[in-house]
Amino acid sequence: MSAMDHTEEPVVLAPPGLQIGPVAWCRKNLFSSIPNTLLTLLALFLLWKLIPPLLDWLLFSAVFSGSSPDACKDAVGACWTLIGVKHRFMLFGFYTYDEQWRPLIATVILLCLICGSGYPKFWGKKLGVAWLIGLPLFGWLMWGGFWGLPLVETDKWGGLPLTVVLAAVGIVVSFPLGVLLALGRRSALPAIRTVSTAYIELIRGVPLISVLFMASVMFPLFLPEGVTINKLLRAQVGIILFTAAYQAETVRGGLQALPKGQYEAGNALGLSYWQSTLLIVLPQSLKLVIPSLVNQFISTFKDTSLVLIIGLYDFLTTTRTAVADPAWQPFYVESYAFAAIVYFGFCFSMSRYSQFLERRLGAQGRR
Repeated sequence: MSAMDHTEEPVVLAPPGLQIGPVAWCRKNLFSSIPNTLLTLLALFLLWKLIPPLLDWLLFSAVFSGSSPDACKDAVGACWTLIGVKHRFMLFGFYTYDEQWRPLIATVILLCLICGSGYPKFWGKKLGVAWLIGLPLFGWLMWGGFWGLPLVETDKWGGLPLTVVLAAVGIVVSFPLGVLLALGRRSALPAIRTVSTAYIELIRGVPLISVLFMASVMFPLFLPEGVTINKLLRAQVGIILFTAAYQAETVRGGLQALPKGQYEAGNALGLSYWQSTLLIVLPQSLKLVIPSLVNQFISTFKDTSLVLIIGLYDFLTTTRTAVADPAWQPFYVESYAFAAIVYFGFCFSMSRYSQFLERRLGAQGRR
């Protein structure tokens, strides 16, 4: 008989129960040593002490209904009645009350455009057309002044739409400026390198509040007499200039991390500087710094709260102003909690998208 006649199929044995699964994961990550075990038990004790009272305050003993502070007079938990009564001011600030449907729709349109731009299956000409239609539509809804919508000046814009606009425009416009500054700082031309370096170091050496003050006070001095720029545009320019300097250093880190052979490959192929940069260098270097770039985007979104310093009412400011009424002042914690939930939602979404983008680009790189 041949050897093939005696071949038997291998027996597949089930893995030991203590080497895979939840029990094995706990043993490896939580109870792998005496210090880990002590830290795990301490963490469980703290969670047992903190979570039940927190849930009781947030949900079980909280007040969700009512139309005045009297509904929370005897409440042991949170007074979410505040959000129900003041939510329109928190979200839209001093925007004309009867027209607040406009910033609501405009913000939804802008967020849809941003979310759609994040998914590769939407990339293409249709996305560009969507932006060309969506941005004018956003401006028409927010500003009005023609086609049947009454004019609402930018000094009445506030709340969440203002925060989203400042962050979105600041991130989108500052990114290409930051890339150009990073390339300029690594340029072989001394004049370009000096100007780029001076700009980056100057902006990074002062806080954002100073830049906003400069944008608010200094910009009008360089304009012809009788020409003015509203506060919103000044704040937007200040945020763009500030964010671009930080993004430039992030991009420069990616350029320096790229092996020298990638630059030489472009030269060997006979590509020009810009062809080599756009087709070989930038795609790889930007992929290396995705976490740092998204971290800067998150920071920009949160830094929009500083526009209060020049008289703009962003979302955090409107939530804080909502409890200026003495009757609602005892419930300021609920106001800040509501703002924290909204900010966390936006920032966590950006963080998750960063991880999605890293996985996708990493998978492409392994093919």
